[in-house]
Order: sequence, then structure tokens, then C-alpha cells
Amino acid sequence: MQVANPRRGYILGLSAYICWGFIPLYFKTLAHYPAVEIIAQRVLWSALLGSLLLLVWKHPGWLRELRENPVRLAILVGSGCLIAANWLVYVWAVNNGRLLEASLGYYINPLLNVLLGLLILRERLRPLQWIAVALAATGVAQQVWQVGSLPWVSLALALTFSFYGLIRKRAPVAALPGLVIETWLLVPLAAGWLLWHGDAVSIQPAFWTTSDALWLMAAGPITLVPLLCFNAAARHLPYTTLGFLQYIAPTLVLLLAVQVFGEHLAPATLMTFIFIWAGLAIYSVDIWWNRRKRD
Repeated sequence: MQVANPRRGYILGLSAYICWGFIPLYFKTLAHYPAVEIIAQRVLWSALLGSLLLLVWKHPGWLRELRENPVRLAILVGSGCLIAANWLVYVWAVNNGRLLEASLGYYINPLLNVLLGLLILRERLRPLQWIAVALAATGVAQQVWQVGSLPWVSLALALTFSFYGLIRKRAPVAALPGLVIETWLLVPLAAGWLLWHGDAVSIQPAFWTTSDALWLMAAGPITLVPLLCFNAAARHLPYTTLGFLQYIAPTLVLLLAVQVFGEHLAPATLMTFIFIWAGLAIYSVDIWWNRRKRD
């Protein structure tokens, strides 16, 4: 059994969330391509790199377990579709000036996880968790009232990623093999879209002599490296500590949106963020307090 190394865990965890926080800078370099085309290439290069990594970092028995449990394979089909939808909405948001909404979505995500635990896993919420979820719901509701529409980008990102985590929880497959299977299951869709759209830039022979070809190929490591860092960090740090670190990514995205890309933080959106931040603060205090009581 591997001995926990908190210092290593913090370095790996910070690396993962900082990478995720700055990933909009990568997608902005490809903003002149349709989001669907970027995701199709991301699927292909992630599948290829993931397969190569499996040859290096072997996970004994994972293929046999999937053959013996075909239900897990069916579950991975569903989780693969969810993560692809999440990627698509995120890339579209980045390249269409909706980074603030993307950031809000990942602030909502942990509170939505709590709600799904109540509704689907039949977990019981503690009083402070109820308050946290109520504040998040109030924040979304006030934006609907002020702006007149749902922040659909935020909700789509939060819902797809929350249900993705829920489904993966039901399919006990290690992170790397699971992601490789998910991406390979999506390869036919990605390749089919590229072939159907014969005028797609990234399948033209001349494209692969340009610098953009290298940027698209980089989608593989940009997808897999933070995930591997995250899963390695999880072996060295308490899950509650990772829970605090997860706010780094949407905070960096928020700062990029306002300070780098000049998105306007409207009063209604700021108020929604305030409600979400208050809910997250209460949620974090609840986790810390209950862990302290157990210790």
C-alpha cells in the first residue's frame, strides 16, 4: 500500500487545478474553429495518448473486469457522452465570451453533487448542507428574475459534470482505463462527424503542415495530464482537502474572464456569484467541522 505524502499530494493537486484554471487560454488559441471540431480532435488525440499511457502505466486486470462486467461498459458509454457534452459546452463558452458562466458552473458543481446525493443516492443532508444548497438555488433564481433567463451554460456544465461523477461512482473503473474506454467509445462519433463534414479544416492534408495541427494534437496531454495529477493527489490527500482545492480552477477562470478577456461582470451575475460563494463557504465549514468531530 502506498504511503501518503501530503506535500506531494498538494503539489499534484495544485498542478491539476491550476492547469484546469488556465485551460481557457489553450482553447482561445483555437477559437477560429467550431467547438464540435475541436472536441472531435480532442477525443481522437485523448484516446490515442491514453492508450499509449496504458502501455506504460499498466492497470492489471482492468480489461478482464470489463469483459466480465458488461454493465460497466454500458455505464461508460453514458459517462463518455456526458463528458463529451461537458467538453463541448465548455469550449463553446470559452470561444463565445461566456467564461463567467463557465466559472459559475464549476462553483455550482459541488453543491449540485450534494443535491444529487440526496435525490439519487438517498444520502441525508446535514442542516448546513441544506442552507448551502438553498443559497445556490437562490442565486440562480435571482439571476432568472433579474436577467429573465436561466444561466444555461453554467447549469449545463454543472449538470453534465455532476452526473458524470455520479455515473463513474457506480462504475468502479480506475481513472485512466475509464477515460481511455470513454474516449474510444466516442471515437466513432468523432471520426464520423469529421468525415461527414468533409470541409472540416482539420482533416485537410494541408492543415497538418500548420502550427494549428500541433495545437490540436496537444488536446491529448492537456486533457489527460491534469486528470492524472488529480487522481495521484487523491491518493495522498484527504478528499475534503481536495474539495477545498477545487475552487482554484473556477476562480482562475473568473479572473481570466474579467481581467484578461474583458467580460463584463453584471450586477445580477455578481449577486449570483455572492450567493454561490456564501453557499460554498457554509458547505466547506460543514465538511471541516464534521471531519474534526470524527477525528
